[in-house]
Amino acid sequence: MTTVTGMVAHVGLARNYVGGKWIDPSGGRLPVFDPATGNQIAEVGISTAADVVAAVDVAQAAYLPWRNTPPVDRARPLFRLKHLMEEHFEELASLVTLDHGKTIADARGEVRRAIENVEVACGIPTLMMGYGLEDGAARGIDEHVIRQPLGVFAAVVPFNFPLMVPFWFWPYAVACGNSYVIKPSEQDPLPLVRVYELIDRCGFPPGVINLVQGTREAVDTLLDEPRIQGISFVGSSPVARYIYSRASANGKRVQAQGGAKNTLVVLPDAVPLVDGAVSNILGSCFGAAGQRCLAGSILLTVGDVHDQVVDVLAAAGNAMSVGDGADPSIDVGPVISGASRDRIVAAIDAGAGSGARLVVDGRNPSVREANAVGYFVGPTVFDRVAPDNALAQTEIFGPVLSIDNEPTLDAAIDRINAMTFGNAASLYTGRGKAAREFRHRVVAGNIGINVGVAAAMAYFPFAGMKASFFGTLHGQGRDAVEFFTDKKVYIERWF
Repeated sequence: MTTVTGMVAHVGLARNYVGGKWIDPSGGRLPVFDPATGNQIAEVGISTAADVVAAVDVAQAAYLPWRNTPPVDRARPLFRLKHLMEEHFEELASLVTLDHGKTIADARGEVRRAIENVEVACGIPTLMMGYGLEDGAARGIDEHVIRQPLGVFAAVVPFNFPLMVPFWFWPYAVACGNSYVIKPSEQDPLPLVRVYELIDRCGFPPGVINLVQGTREAVDTLLDEPRIQGISFVGSSPVARYIYSRASANGKRVQAQGGAKNTLVVLPDAVPLVDGAVSNILGSCFGAAGQRCLAGSILLTVGDVHDQVVDVLAAAGNAMSVGDGADPSIDVGPVISGASRDRIVAAIDAGAGSGARLVVDGRNPSVREANAVGYFVGPTVFDRVAPDNALAQTEIFGPVLSIDNEPTLDAAIDRINAMTFGNAASLYTGRGKAAREFRHRVVAGNIGINVGVAAAMAYFPFAGMKASFFGTLHGQGRDAVEFFTDKKVYIERWF
């Protein structure tokens, strides 16, 4: 179905994968665009409610035989998938760049993180172990806990990491003995289609792992379908709240990762900023064109180093190259769509009239390709952004950094904790005491110390707090195993 030659994908239609077969969705089609050129590169089918129910039918039928497969045998198709993804690593990364627009370096990192989740899930015979105690209830009466799968699970995944985010969830769910349905973003479905072509070669029984394309009708059907035991989601906070409310009202388990407004704090002892710190901050704020839930979008200087930090970051931001992410020398690729570009530019327009100082203006970037007509926004930096400014409150989800100054670390921490979001925060310092204070007091799920993108490895949970997460158990690692299983206690006595 999908081939990549250089950076050109040949895909007629991104279809559903149900019961081990490729099926045309019955609800029409939408175009899929290359964000770097604005050219249409494919179409994506739109599933009706009946299409989704048909996928759940197949997943439900596949569940019991798969559940009764020993965990060590359930892991073996994942080992094969890891091998195939390594074999097709560059192809997958190129397809992410083509369909999403992020630079090839960012795309390679995304593919690597997906593979790491497969590697961790391959350890399911250990991860899924229960525990027990001889004579745990009384003399001659033993007590045990075992983990068991629940049935059919589903994920609704975002455009910004079209390949990686699904891997936070499905390898663990399937390894635990559940069956699965994924609904990708209709804006960039091609990388996941290619992954499913590889999955088709791995030996999973038909119906264990399924793919449905679509829009809101497909999502709502998954939220309401009574045989779906749980929903995983990553996206904006309003949609995460909606997903959580509707799915949980239907009795489902939910893990819904929401939006973010992540803060980077620079202490005086971190200045002058060394080259590594500058590139780290720039990567946090402008990598993937700011379309990360872990992107740094606010930077707070502490004390009298403000002007120095602003000058360094402004010069570095102005020097970043903008263009097609397929070019390895490009620093910032396009945003996902024309609508996203227009929304981000509107936010910059509003910020320029809000009293903040526009230091670096990315509204009309110099794009390296002379004929580039894609969806480009360059690095943008505002200074003196007050806490009540919309720039400091709204998730822009683009390459826009807002800078301000606080007199002390305590004041910076208080400002972070007063925010609605609680996804991530990072501190740049050389003092261990300050780092420990920051880690201890900041109300955010992912904390970085001299790390601008505090992304958890696959064997740790991807955390989040406040309006950045709805649920109790996160994606990846042990949290994922907990989410996709239930614990059963049994007590036995023999006469």
